[in-house]
Amino acid sequence: MNVENTQAQMRKGILEFCILAILHQKKEAYPSEIIEHLKSAQLIVVEGTLYPLLTRLKNMELLSYRWEESNSGPPRKYYAMTDKGNDFLNELKKTWNELNNAVQNITHLNNK
Repeated sequence: MNVENTQAQMRKGILEFCILAILHQKKEAYPSEIIEHLKSAQLIVVEGTLYPLLTRLKNMELLSYRWEESNSGPPRKYYAMTDKGNDFLNELKKTWNELNNAVQNITHLNNK
């Protein structure tokens, strides 16, 4: 059994939730800012993983974006939550709390 593969799948499963939570907190962010927040939480993500996810979330109408001119390079795309995205995040929070409680209960039983 490959533990690294299972660990990667677990991280991917919560990445969408974390990205939405970051955008909810910041109101809007440039992708490199999102990556920095994820890295500071020890959730390492590369741009090649983030950009397709942001596009998928936008296509699901959970995020919107706007372009802003930059003095130091090309225009930047800033992402923000939509009302639908906020509702989706609230549902994910409920699910996370239920799952977290269940896992805590199971793992604490195993420690007895």
